Amino acid sequence: MYKYAIIVAGGAGIRMGGDVPKQFQLLKGKPVLWHTLKAFTDAYDDVQMILVLPENYMDTGETIAKEFPLHRIRITTGGATRFHSVKNGLRLVDTHAIVFVHDAVRCLVSPQLIRRCAEAALEKDNAIPSVAAVDTIRIQTASGNEGIERNRVRILQTPQTFFSNIIKAAFEQPYQESFTDEASVVERTGVKINLIEGEANNIKITKPVDWLIAERILEDREIS
Repeated sequence: MYKYAIIVAGGAGIRMGGDVPKQFQLLKGKPVLWHTLKAFTDAYDDVQMILVLPENYMDTGETIAKEFPLHRIRITTGGATRFHSVKNGLRLVDTHAIVFVHDAVRCLVSPQLIRRCAEAALEKDNAIPSVAAVDTIRIQTASGNEGIERNRVRILQTPQTFFSNIIKAAFEQPYQESFTDEASVVERTGVKINLIEGEANNIKITKPVDWLIAERILEDREIS
């Protein structure tokens, strides 16, 4: 089956600091986005990648893309929100396929997890990687806050993976602020969301401390 990976790299990355969005900053000598693209090319030799980039970083993205087979990469601009950025990417999915939607700054995702997502989606229409919460969780309420059972909490990751007809239909809905990821968009159409086990190392690089963790993980992978 055809496979498309929509790599969402449209954010400004202001929490990381610096003048360049974090997806283009160097991690162990390569841009963060490069590591993400490498994971998908290592997972499948036939996956088509769609980069969703900030409009003023299109040239930067094209330069990074040149290190990979260019016939496998298409580039489009991001939108005002993640929802709109993903919708822009979905416009380039022109055949029935498995569609991965992945945060560009989750650059430590393994090819093994990518393949497991595809296999689970083929069986159950979608696959959302998730990991257990390790901290004690409390939720704010109208009267203050209350504890919830930690063992019932799952922290979602990407690549969130769907059949193309399911996710494309879901993104025809009007945007809502509650659409924080693709699962929340698809679920609104009545589709049951299927969670699979994610990876502890599949972190989203958001803050400077995440950078240090990512460097250490890559160093450990080089050793092993």
